[in-house]
Amino acid sequence: MAGLYYEEFTVGQVFRHAIRRTVTETDNVLFSTLTHNPAALHLDAEAMKDSEFGERIVNSGFTLGLMVGISVGDTTLGTAIANLGWDEVRFPKPVFHGDTLRIETEVLALRESRSRRDAGIVTFAHRAWNQRDELVASCRRTGLLRRRPVEQGA
Repeated sequence: MAGLYYEEFTVGQVFRHAIRRTVTETDNVLFSTLTHNPAALHLDAEAMKDSEFGERIVNSGFTLGLMVGISVGDTTLGTAIANLGWDEVRFPKPVFHGDTLRIETEVLALRESRSRRDAGIVTFAHRAWNQRDELVASCRRTGLLRRRPVEQGA
């Protein structure tokens, strides 16, 4: 199991995830169509030629999902019980087909669950940068994570 238990996180801990991802046209078109988002921003190359961007931009829902998804292997794989919410989601720069994103995660807060003895709540800040070191996405995410199992007997 790659993920960490609640007790293994510390406030201020930073993960610089080794996985990077080049975003493709297929990623954007597939995500947009699967989620029934017909916006020209994502799907109409001709319409976007005359826009302020000059080309289609990647669906921000995909960017958010990719940013959080890349973080899972180093942080919560196998220890997450539930995602409790995303806050302060921001997209300061657009993502374009061909951009390569790198992700960083910081632990912002920890607290024991009041309703579950076997769990704790971790608040993460996720940030994504493109190959030009421009911040393209950020969010705060709160998750319910397993505590380390208590060893029985012996």
